[in-house]
Amino acid sequence: MDAHLTFEPHIKQLCKNSFHHLRTIAKLRPTLTLSDAEKLVHAFVSSRLDDCNALLIGIANRSIQKLQYIQNSAARILMRVRKYDPITRILKALHRLPVELRIELKASVLTHQRVHGTAPPYLKELLTPHTSLRTTRSSNLLKPPRTKLRALGDRAFTRHHRP
Repeated sequence: MDAHLTFEPHIKQLCKNSFHHLRTIAKLRPTLTLSDAEKLVHAFVSSRLDDCNALLIGIANRSIQKLQYIQNSAARILMRVRKYDPITRILKALHRLPVELRIELKASVLTHQRVHGTAPPYLKELLTPHTSLRTTRSSNLLKPPRTKLRALGDRAFTRHHRP
């Protein structure tokens, strides 16, 4: 983990490992069915992209682009298309969301689970419902814990929203 919570070392290692596995899968791809290749990509690449990705919400675009490049490369290997062919329709055919939306989806799912009481215990303790004496628009909001450190503590619970 780096001092500024940019997750650069994590992303660098993820890219290195993912491309190692993608090169191996690409060599095997001519002998694999699409279903088998999808299973390998999911086991060695996609699952690692999705692991703890809610922590990556709000990171720099250049970091998101590195992760998106991994996903695009995996899709190209699966569908056997060239490097410069358009990727959007390929990702749609494989039912893959862009990495940035996958990160937001994961954070949204965790928030939904917390609101509806199905979240893991550590999330229930971390995010508490906003309490008010009256029913207001903020009644259904969750309140993040207070932090002592302005720079890093507040980065842990940014108020992230899409424009």
